[in-house]
Amino acid sequence: MPLSSAISQQSSPQLCTVSLLGNLVAKPDIRYKANPVVAITEIVLATTSKWLDKKTNTYKEWTSYHHVKVEGDLVEQSLLHANKGDVVLVHGYLSNIKPATSKDANSEHPAIVHASFIQQFPKGYIQSINQIHCSATLTSTPQLMLTEHNKHFTQADVVIKHDAYSAEKQEWLTTSIERAIHIWGKQAQYLAEHATTGDELVIEGKLSYTSNTQKSQFIEVIKLHLFKK
Repeated sequence: MPLSSAISQQSSPQLCTVSLLGNLVAKPDIRYKANPVVAITEIVLATTSKWLDKKTNTYKEWTSYHHVKVEGDLVEQSLLHANKGDVVLVHGYLSNIKPATSKDANSEHPAIVHASFIQQFPKGYIQSINQIHCSATLTSTPQLMLTEHNKHFTQADVVIKHDAYSAEKQEWLTTSIERAIHIWGKQAQYLAEHATTGDELVIEGKLSYTSNTQKSQFIEVIKLHLFKK
């Protein structure tokens, strides 16, 4: 049995909350499923982040695109009249759900955030929100690296065992979410020097995506709390 599966079966439910505030990339395509009748849509939300490039002393901007599944009453209450460019606030959790456009079970597909709260606003100037708070179990040995700019960077894998209610299936479901985490600076050094597989983590961070064609989702850690097993 894989280590992540064994940990997932043994551990108690863990925290997994995501908050996003950004702009709709397209007008929601709302569908309905029968038995019971449930409204479903998948939206793409764009959030932006800015940072200062110390080499050029100029601010640079990066846009992330988050795929979000919305189901049940949330769809008609908050997205029925939403349009491209509208501002949407999402509160939800990470999910293993594949998008409706993914026909091949083995094909690469974007990771989806499952919404538990939606609020829609008209177009306007915003400062984007991209936050994740979670507790997780470390499933790989942290690897400490030194970048070409002499910055410490650590990558590791975690599993989050999360319980959530499905309006579509009308039952509580337990899902094991596996993600990579990326950590910088002194926290990267600390994790690499002190953490071992099976340790518990509490993470504050944001959702990021690799720049390759897979656009794999990972958690960029801002603050980390380590609990030894």
